[in-house]
Amino acid sequence: MPRLYCPQPLVPGTSIDLSEAVAHHLFVLRLQAGDALTLFNGEGSQYQAELVTLDKRRASARIRAEVAFDAELPYPITVAQALPEGSKMDWIVEKAVEMGVAAIVPLAAQRCVVRLSAERAEKKMAHWQGIIVAAAEQSGRNRLTRLAPPAAFQDWTAQHDLHRRILLSPRATETLPQWARHQPPQAISLMIGPEGGFTEQEEEVALARGALALGMGTRILRTETAAIAAVSALNALWLP
Repeated sequence: MPRLYCPQPLVPGTSIDLSEAVAHHLFVLRLQAGDALTLFNGEGSQYQAELVTLDKRRASARIRAEVAFDAELPYPITVAQALPEGSKMDWIVEKAVEMGVAAIVPLAAQRCVVRLSAERAEKKMAHWQGIIVAAAEQSGRNRLTRLAPPAAFQDWTAQHDLHRRILLSPRATETLPQWARHQPPQAISLMIGPEGGFTEQEEEVALARGALALGMGTRILRTETAAIAAVSALNALWLP
């Protein structure tokens, strides 16, 4: 059954027009009037619906029933990811959504090769937002991972919030699993360096501003692996 994101009010008993992009997707899937759909709008529920009309660019559906279903982690995790090369960020965003991450912050760190101009950042944000939607549709989440605007490392670490900030570093003397075993599930932000990692100066700044340096074991993980491995470790230890 197709599962689709529809950012509009979804009320049982009403009919809605679907977007052109959704209509085209359903047309490619060769669905027909009367076929069942699952819709969600990012507010936490999903809805049983029935396709009413469909052509290549237009479609409508009737909302049948609301289904309360929560696939979110009970502890919000933010991934503050230093921008990697190439298309690695696409993979990180997709897998982070699948793993249940609540928010993603693209960071500009000293060793980042990628530098985003304002125009390029806007295009990348739209691209990553599309990946978030597709990953939420696939993974069964009814809320979208929040994508923050790209931030400079110094600016982001200077902000204050209630989340425990964990900087993943090969120089740390304690591992993330060792720490998490003795902690209650809680909201945290994971700071992931680029290729080559954060500089010693950046680590010192982050630690001075309250971050906790933890490692992931004796091996050095790639930047596109670190966040997924860290979230997996936390879920293994904290999920009931």
